[in-house]
Amino acid sequence: MFDGFLAPRYIGWMIDGLGVTLGLSALASVIALVLGFVLCVLRLSPSRLVAGLAAAWLSAFRNTPLLVQLFFWYFGVPALLPDSVMAWLNAPHRIGVEAFGAPWPPFEMLAGLLGLSLYSAAFMAEEFRAGIYSVAPGQTAAGRALGMTSTRIWLSVILPQAVRIARAPLAGQVMNVVKNSSLTMAIGLAELSYAARQVETETFQAFQAFGLATLFYIGAVALIGGFSQLTWGRSTPPTGGTR
Repeated sequence: MFDGFLAPRYIGWMIDGLGVTLGLSALASVIALVLGFVLCVLRLSPSRLVAGLAAAWLSAFRNTPLLVQLFFWYFGVPALLPDSVMAWLNAPHRIGVEAFGAPWPPFEMLAGLLGLSLYSAAFMAEEFRAGIYSVAPGQTAAGRALGMTSTRIWLSVILPQAVRIARAPLAGQVMNVVKNSSLTMAIGLAELSYAARQVETETFQAFQAFGLATLFYIGAVALIGGFSQLTWGRSTPPTGGTR
């Protein structure tokens, strides 16, 4: 029965795993974008101490494997936390108002979200910084000639252009978040790769299980790429700067 393809129940497992992957990737991307921008601003701070600390943070997260970071958050950090805190994190409860709240996620989801967000934020910070450096210095000089304050130049001249330049690379980083989310299977998160492995273990249909997972990943990444092209494909960066 269903010798050439997966049975419906196993396809359901894969779809459930895809839902976890998409939810995790969406949350991690939003957190990474916000944190990445904050880290970029700190990295460009006139204070050597602040800029140095931000640079050290970025170097640490960019130059260590994501899998090691996931193991650290899942296995290492709990060893440092009080038992009462871990008991609360693992206990079933709800977020928000009882009638409308969402169930508290399992600890592997929290560790995966934290690890994936912090790792991705380090790369997104550098994309933001590259966008800022791509704005021609003459833009700042022109703003000063018009009597604009440094804050106004930053918010009205530099930042809009930098974000426009960085949008496509940032979209690429969001695609990487989706692909990198597969590593959370190593800490037991039942995302798409984990589901594919479970299906393969039970059915011995490795080609079908991982082939379908591959199609799901390709589809998710293609949607992100298509949306970015549709939204930003016709925009052109300002002239005068180099990447």
